[in-house]
Amino acid sequence: MQTLFKLGFTHVTLQTGRGQVKPPDHPGGEGCPSLTCFGLKNSILEDIQAADLVISHAGAGSILDALGCGKKVLVVVNEELMGNHQTELAEALAKEGYLHFCGVSSLLLSLQTMHFSNLTPFPPGEPEKFAAHLDQVLGFS
Repeated sequence: MQTLFKLGFTHVTLQTGRGQVKPPDHPGGEGCPSLTCFGLKNSILEDIQAADLVISHAGAGSILDALGCGKKVLVVVNEELMGNHQTELAEALAKEGYLHFCGVSSLLLSLQTMHFSNLTPFPPGEPEKFAAHLDQVLGFS
């Protein structure tokens, strides 16, 4: 938390999911940002839109939601999963310059050393083209 404060972040919103550990909310101060925690919500899109930086697990939906909102993204991959598609996705998107990624064990070092200003904006989706292609493939057009 102190590292985030040193980077200029004054508030952290933390989704704990179904985890058994839920840190208490904290008002901040004394070199530490304020902290608000929650478990699960139907949608975290508002939280993503309000964020300056999204630190996310490596799920495709979470990554694409954050990138689609034009956010700076740091993906934290689960180092215990071997050969998983989530790591492959994070690596591919990082190679294109859309995000940074790290493992849990290197999160602190990554926050201290990565530069988010050099990330490439993620191109907007084109759902109309996808729908037209899907209609054609399925024989609707």
